[in-house]
Amino acid sequence: MKKLLIIHGGGPTPVLNASLFGAIKAAKRFNIKNILGARNGMQGAVDEDFINLGDISSENLSNLLTTPGTAIGSSRYPMNESEYLNMVKMIEKNGISHILMNGGNGTMDTCGKLKAACDDYGLNIKIMGIPKTVDNDIAVTDHSPGYGSAARYMAQSVQELCADVKSLPIHVVVLEALGRNVGWVTAASSLAEDAGLGPDLIYLPELDFDEDKFLGDVTNLLTKKKGIVVVASEGLHKKDGSPIVEPIFKSGRATYFGDVSSHLANLVVKKLGYKARSEKPGLLGRASIQMQSQVDRQEAEDVGRIACEAVLEGESGKMVAIRRKSNDPYEIEYYLMDVEKAMMHERKVPMEYINAQGNGLNENFKKWCRPLIGVDLPKMIAFN
Repeated sequence: MKKLLIIHGGGPTPVLNASLFGAIKAAKRFNIKNILGARNGMQGAVDEDFINLGDISSENLSNLLTTPGTAIGSSRYPMNESEYLNMVKMIEKNGISHILMNGGNGTMDTCGKLKAACDDYGLNIKIMGIPKTVDNDIAVTDHSPGYGSAARYMAQSVQELCADVKSLPIHVVVLEALGRNVGWVTAASSLAEDAGLGPDLIYLPELDFDEDKFLGDVTNLLTKKKGIVVVASEGLHKKDGSPIVEPIFKSGRATYFGDVSSHLANLVVKKLGYKARSEKPGLLGRASIQMQSQVDRQEAEDVGRIACEAVLEGESGKMVAIRRKSNDPYEIEYYLMDVEKAMMHERKVPMEYINAQGNGLNENFKKWCRPLIGVDLPKMIAFN
């Protein structure tokens, strides 16, 4: 009898539950009765703490589509080498035949290693990866479910912030974006320009941060306008690779970054003598159903469904990926790639998407990103 285990790993997204919805619906179509969720990710799997997902009502299943986070919980549980054999024995003990692992490149690393451990042990388990991350840093795939909604949140929030600053142009405002070592979420703020009000400066971690250049950019703008909006990535670093603000805490791959926006605002105050303030939406940027992209939600549901169908049909050691066929009209196709290609490989913003000054994005990026955020942002106007 087939028994399916679903494991979520890493940070939540506004559409992670849509992938769970897609996977459960597909499993039910295959008449799978035993559908388990690991409570709070790999920690739950290690502890054999499972949630019965097979008896969920149709109403509660549909509610997953409009619930952010993850209904079964996640974790950043770091698996050491010795624990993989214990996991294999747990899988055998509980009669689990198929596993879906939904997460980012760290989760795909675990997925690949667990598959190898099962093979070495001689246990014929089918394991499949489902991509998920607001950071958009999973290698190979064109983009990852979770990113489109985070990008929409960032674009519209920055648009609204720009309208506020233009209304009372008395300070420099620095907004900090999530994204760890990559600048995809930060870059999405450039789409605010499409609706008439966009940021003045954008700084990504793909480029070394130069404090003097930053202050020069701000100084130059202050000769033309009194209110300035800057969007900066939490992962900004100096030329030597060290962060511009020391992290508050580090545990394995999990980094709790220092307050970059506050640091940059303080630089403006201290070095330029101009009023400045910082803003930091933080977790709100990955928890907003109000800003959920319908394109993102559909793709999240699709990858969950396709992964479940593929693993139940015998595929293993793969991850569902997305290939872009066209920007306008937007067209993609799904395919299975070897999970090894996504194991701990970060996908950064290409240099051809960044403007020549290194403080903004160009039209190449916008053409790529626009379809992912769904319907157009609301149009805004200013007469001053």
